Amino acid sequence: MSSSFLEIIELENGSFALKRMDDEEGEFLVEIQFSTEINDFLSEHRVAVAKAMIGAGVQAAGAISKSLVEAEAAADEEERAGRILH
Repeated sequence: MSSSFLEIIELENGSFALKRMDDEEGEFLVEIQFSTEINDFLSEHRVAVAKAMIGAGVQAAGAISKSLVEAEAAADEEERAGRILH
């Protein structure tokens, strides 16, 4: 995923979306739509809940990305160690 800045926007239909700030016409990275029941329950707190949900997803994706990079680096290290002849 690109390292550009991200923003959360509220769509005309009441959904919330995560998008790259510099991407005016691209596909949303994530879109959250609450049911009518949940919208009524959350009322003015639905923005905070959407932000928390998206934030948790971004953190989880970051942790997965970090793990993959670390695993790849460890595999590269093992491969290089296997080629050293003394």
